[in-house]
Amino acid sequence: QVQLVESGGGLVQAGGSLRLSCAASGRTFSSYTMGWFRQAPGKEREFVAFISWSGGLTYYADSVRGRFTISRDNAKNTVYLQMNSLKPEDTAVYFCAASTRGNGRTRVDSYDYWGQGTQVTVSS
Repeated sequence: QVQLVESGGGLVQAGGSLRLSCAASGRTFSSYTMGWFRQAPGKEREFVAFISWSGGLTYYADSVRGRFTISRDNAKNTVYLQMNSLKPEDTAVYFCAASTRGNGRTRVDSYDYWGQGTQVTVSS
């Protein structure tokens, strides 16, 4: 079992930055692929980024590539999402998730554990 708790969301102006954190419980955190997803009102949950268990592989949605950076600190059981050059269309609830799978890591149904989400609002 892994419990995930996100933090760091808030209100920011367009062009600004936020850093989300996701703290995980459990001693097996370093064995999970970690992902960030987001869900805007009235829309389906969508993939944002994932990072492999070692941190050696990262992958981003086209909409955030070059602006967002995912990272992890296995010693602290924490994964981060640095978000720069934010746009109003980035407004959503952001969720972190943990997966034991080695493929399909951009899919919602590939993740076994989810946090409760943190709201990010970008004003124009």
